Amino acid sequence: MTQDHTVAEAADDPSAASAVSGRSSAHGGGPVHGLGPEWRRGDDGLLFREAARVILLDEDDRVLLIRGHDVDQPERSWWFTVGGGIDDGEEPLSAALREVREETGIVLDADQLVGPVFTRSAIFDFFLEHCRQDETIYLARVPAASFAAVDRAGWTELEHDVIDELRWWSLDDLDRVEIEVFPESLVALVRGLLPAWDGETRHLGLARE
Repeated sequence: MTQDHTVAEAADDPSAASAVSGRSSAHGGGPVHGLGPEWRRGDDGLLFREAARVILLDEDDRVLLIRGHDVDQPERSWWFTVGGGIDDGEEPLSAALREVREETGIVLDADQLVGPVFTRSAIFDFFLEHCRQDETIYLARVPAASFAAVDRAGWTELEHDVIDELRWWSLDDLDRVEIEVFPESLVALVRGLLPAWDGETRHLGLARE
């Protein structure tokens, strides 16, 4: 499992990053940073990775989110969707299933994933690095009872340091939270997927911090 931090403020510069670009855009030697091995230095000088994320909804349309913080900004925290980096040779769908299992303990079958419903790109600062991430985002329905308590067995050392909690949010309550929620406008995005996804994968553009 790999930790990531998504960002807000959608931008209109399509040249800055692609939706889900090929791995050839991120290359170089082994990691020389504190993030996971799936991060590579790209042609633009930024650390880069591809990631798979999952919008997990229960039977009451509540969304399961993670709250985390940057080790360099412990006073700031934010809510974000379940998911993380795609390993070398791994497909986005397989990564999404793995990340859900590692972060939440919920075991999904491939046919439970819907989508991808969204793709997006993000540029952000995390762990003293300037990073770029391309995300493939899926949707899945699970019973609320499938997540009863946090299981940290699959977490990395970094995740133990930066993940604060996981919890179900009703969309109305999430719309009123005072800390940041990523991706931006998540409540509206989820409501647009209800009662069912229309089958169109939407690219949300580039987000910058």
